[in-house]
Amino acid sequence: MIRTADVPRDGSHADKEATSAASVPGRVRSRYLLSLFAGLFGALAMFCLTLFALDRTGNLPPPAFSNISCADEKLSFMRDNPIQSPNLLIIGSSVAWRHVDGNVLTEAMPEVRPMNGAFCGLFANQSTYVGHWLLDRQPSIQSVVMIADPQDFAGCWRVPTAVFNREHVDPYVYENASPWGHYMRYFSPKSLARNALTVKAQRAGEIEWDPLVFNRFGDGPLDTPNTRELLYGRPDPLDASCFEALRGMSARLAQEGRELMVVSTPLHPVWKEKYDPDGTFLADFDKRIMETLNATGGTYWNADKDWSTPVTSFVDAVHMRWSVVREFTAALAEQMRDTAIAPVPSPSLETAKVP
Repeated sequence: MIRTADVPRDGSHADKEATSAASVPGRVRSRYLLSLFAGLFGALAMFCLTLFALDRTGNLPPPAFSNISCADEKLSFMRDNPIQSPNLLIIGSSVAWRHVDGNVLTEAMPEVRPMNGAFCGLFANQSTYVGHWLLDRQPSIQSVVMIADPQDFAGCWRVPTAVFNREHVDPYVYENASPWGHYMRYFSPKSLARNALTVKAQRAGEIEWDPLVFNRFGDGPLDTPNTRELLYGRPDPLDASCFEALRGMSARLAQEGRELMVVSTPLHPVWKEKYDPDGTFLADFDKRIMETLNATGGTYWNADKDWSTPVTSFVDAVHMRWSVVREFTAALAEQMRDTAIAPVPSPSLETAKVP
């Protein structure tokens, strides 16, 4: 027998069950969102703590503006060690970074205030991109020297010309903007972990073949008594877009009344014998450089042909040891004087010297 009193007449029990069931998805969504945000904030906090710990121990790499560790480290050096009113800019790849000693330049030409704006691992289009950026930021520059090896002009089509985003790098380097936001913008856990394992030793010059050490001009000494394999193999065909990038740099400097010298760095004799035995590749390189500069302006010094150094000067196919770089830089200074590339003293600086 069913008691009438046990059955709700108005359906309120059924309504309560329906309401309760309807609220379950809402509670699930709230818990999901709460868990999601808690996970995100937890991960962010962990990332920030990791950066802080790496910074305190000297193992924090710079923000990955280019994701090329030596280039990003160069930007960090420029931020922390600004060069006041440079009048000579060195650009290029690692051979420009490692084959100039600014101390020798200033000894040979006291009026010169050099700035080494070369970054490792760059092709010619990327080197000129960096050059244009520094010329925009450093109006005191009167002369530019681009030091290159032929392989810098073979393969520009493969790489993006913009090595980094200038809008992000400008405030970082020149306005002392906080770097922390860039670690989030260029978030790359794998790259960060890899670089964090070695950057402290590299900065101390303890990684023989990959030191991240700079002198006050931004030069990068490769100071080792040892020699490694040639390392660099057969070059790719020369790329017309590389020379077009040089043409753009040359045209700009000519228009602005500034000087340009392109220098072909010395190459290991064994590399030349092995990969260019008849000399046609290097001859074509010389020809294209001179054609480019003749069209827009600039001078060319083929140091590989005109400057003699023994085979023991090289640590691989294209890099010379630092003990030889002083001699090479002295020869470069002589070439600059002979071709009137050396910057002239600023009138304001001369006036300031008068008592």
